[in-house]
Amino acid sequence: MSIKVLTLALAATTALAAPALAQDQIRIGVSIPAATHGWAGGLNWHAQEAERRIEEANPNIDITLVTADSPADQASDIEDLISVQQIQALVVLPFESDPLVEPVRQAKESGAFITVVDRGLPDESIQDVYVAGNNTELGSVSAEYFLTRLGDGDNIVILRGIPTVIDTERFDAFMEGIEGSGINVLDNQFANWNRDDGFEVMQDFLSRFPDIDGVWAQDDDIAMGVVEAVRQAGREDEMFIVGGAGMKDVIKGIMDGDELIPVNVLYPPAMIATAMDVTVAHFNSNGPVTGTYILGAPLITQENAEQYYFPDSPF
Repeated sequence: MSIKVLTLALAATTALAAPALAQDQIRIGVSIPAATHGWAGGLNWHAQEAERRIEEANPNIDITLVTADSPADQASDIEDLISVQQIQALVVLPFESDPLVEPVRQAKESGAFITVVDRGLPDESIQDVYVAGNNTELGSVSAEYFLTRLGDGDNIVILRGIPTVIDTERFDAFMEGIEGSGINVLDNQFANWNRDDGFEVMQDFLSRFPDIDGVWAQDDDIAMGVVEAVRQAGREDEMFIVGGAGMKDVIKGIMDGDELIPVNVLYPPAMIATAMDVTVAHFNSNGPVTGTYILGAPLITQENAEQYYFPDSPF
């Protein structure tokens, strides 16, 4: 980070001040998965934007952002952040939770402040801060929207993510939300939070079910595959699709009044920026920040979509 010398007097004391300034620098490591799919691409973009913004606003903060292609890569990255960068804080969104427990524990034992994002660690005692989206609310908010559109005797299909706690929380909340409504769930299948898998699963649903009124895709990468399958089958006038996360293409469609995907539910990749801001506040604020931050999952409609639209993001 560069420091501008504003006066000759300050210039004269630079040699004395530099060591103190160097000691006052706060080094924060941010470790996240590489952009292996759409949501992760958005995560990377928001992390880079937050890094730029935070360092510009806080001369005492130096952020090192690293991305990993696997749990092993991420473990190695964290070891380097500790030993080479000598970080005082770590913000980490685990590629997978279990393999990251020991590397993050080592960071904690080195004295670093630990902020865990989204995919929690089995040992919560390691973390100082936890930041995540609200998976239960994503399911319940989606269900509430379906209740405004459908009722007794209407048919829906569900495309899930992968067999994880996150998916179970979303699915269980959705099913509880439509319980007693008379809405029929024809089938639910995992689509691995993947566009191609969403396309294939939806093709199967379309071939088996001649009457589908709504699709809960849970995730925007899946939803894009569903849209392609529905349009190829020429059945876009028969149903609506609800995804989740806030993909920019979906948000733009909502802004433009797309009837096939009329709404979305937020699960923001920008949560990494929230985590970074909270971590910085631990050093630059006199207020306590430790604890759990669960972000909301609001329904995105044509009326409010613009505030969730980031055209420069890859997601």
